[in-house]
Amino acid sequence: MNIPTDIVQTFIRIIVIIVLTTIISKIITKILNKMNRFKDDMTGIYLIRDIIVYIIYFIALMDILRLFGINLYGTLLSLGIVGIAVSLAAKDIISNLFSGIILIIGKSIKVGDTIEINKTKGVVEQIHLRTTTIKDDDGIISNIPNSTLTNNLFKLYKAPEKYRINIFAGLPLNIDLDEFSSYIIEKINKLDGVLDEPKPRIYAKDITFEQTNIKISFWIKDYNNKDDYKLIITNDVRKFTK
Repeated sequence: MNIPTDIVQTFIRIIVIIVLTTIISKIITKILNKMNRFKDDMTGIYLIRDIIVYIIYFIALMDILRLFGINLYGTLLSLGIVGIAVSLAAKDIISNLFSGIILIIGKSIKVGDTIEINKTKGVVEQIHLRTTTIKDDDGIISNIPNSTLTNNLFKLYKAPEKYRINIFAGLPLNIDLDEFSSYIIEKINKLDGVLDEPKPRIYAKDITFEQTNIKISFWIKDYNNKDDYKLIITNDVRKFTK
């Protein structure tokens, strides 16, 4: 059975459009993600990136539909009630899109901020048009719908909060807390990149029949190195209690 030539050509054109769209989108995304000039606040760059990518995909969809003789604008106008139903079904998507634009333009939050909403706390990694990505201290990524952020109260922590490291440990009951505090704080202050203010603190959380539970808290300049600091201080705690 011979396949008509026009069908083959249409199929090839669709493949070419999809491949070119994917390549162009990835190139644009890569270029914008590397704009180090705006490294301190990439929020606007992410907005521009998402808008450009959406436009590229929309143009690609228009071209594919045109190959089948479908005029998208005419089709949308002729859908009538169906179009209204689709709009209602997509109201959450539309709400998230507008919420994303409001968040970015209004700068109520930006990349690098530390926020907490619905008991989820983390550093804002990216703000997309539909969702906001945050990462907590354990490296867990959460994607929060933008409409959730604009329609609910959330906590926005002061700038130093995003650089704070908390280490929880259990100390044997025979450990003198004053000696331990002096030892650990001295170790922390010797580390490069630890902030002088706020000062490192040791908090006693509670005590059981087996141990005293404490929290070690200090601030650093580079949040990306937090795991290295945690490892160093955790090892110092282990040495002291050995």
